[in-house]
Amino acid sequence: MRARASARSSLVPNLLLLLAIVVLLFPFVWMIMMSLKSQVQNTAAVPVWVFTPTWENYRNVIERNNFLQYTRNSMIVALAATVIGMVLGLPAAYSIARFKQRGLSLWILISRIIPYITFLLPLFLMFTKLRLVGSFTALIVSHLIITLPLIVWITIAFFEDIPTDLEEAALVDGSSRAGAFVRIILPLVTPGVVTAGILAMIFSWNQFLFSLILGGPDTKTVPVAVFNFLSYGSQDYGAIAAAAVLITLPIILLSLTVQKYIVKGLTAEGVKG
Repeated sequence: MRARASARSSLVPNLLLLLAIVVLLFPFVWMIMMSLKSQVQNTAAVPVWVFTPTWENYRNVIERNNFLQYTRNSMIVALAATVIGMVLGLPAAYSIARFKQRGLSLWILISRIIPYITFLLPLFLMFTKLRLVGSFTALIVSHLIITLPLIVWITIAFFEDIPTDLEEAALVDGSSRAGAFVRIILPLVTPGVVTAGILAMIFSWNQFLFSLILGGPDTKTVPVAVFNFLSYGSQDYGAIAAAAVLITLPIILLSLTVQKYIVKGLTAEGVKG
């Protein structure tokens, strides 16, 4: 009787979980299906569920639209913005955590909340004066507005959990504070660092506004490239879906590769103590 009651009590949560998974995955599955259909099938009045897959949309995207170059541009910008954000953000988060700089952390949170469009006009005017509009420098610096506050805010809590006794012991043994930070503290907060880095890269990879205004023909990123598939006359839905799949695939593969660090990082605060 208890087993039946337990099964019945877990039935509703399991059904709700299954429903949530279906709702979340359906748009992505539909996008993949559209990328494998012809334009006639994608524009049919009645959705076509049974069809012969075609790779023509992927060939058109890769061969005719320099999509590999756009992917390379996005990778350069996202990686550079994330790495620079790490170099600047991790010491800042450590300082905030160790010296209880709550005011500074509040300002970082505010900069994270402010809409990105607020920074767009000042950045555009500044880079125009410096003749950097359309360069990787402009894109990377602008994307630091996305990655740097995110990295700092996520890693503060991880640095706060590290006992100060470890640093004091290292200082007594003759290590500098910088040496203790690099050799002792950073290895202990690896899950938080990986989590912050992956999330920062995802946000940078998906950024559209800065790339549209501050980028150029040689630095065009994949979100802007997908936007360019849209026109007033007609839309090639298959090509748009194929491009969207190609944009999403690198991030999914990267997340699956380091998923254990992401899960450990995101749940660390929940199991603390």
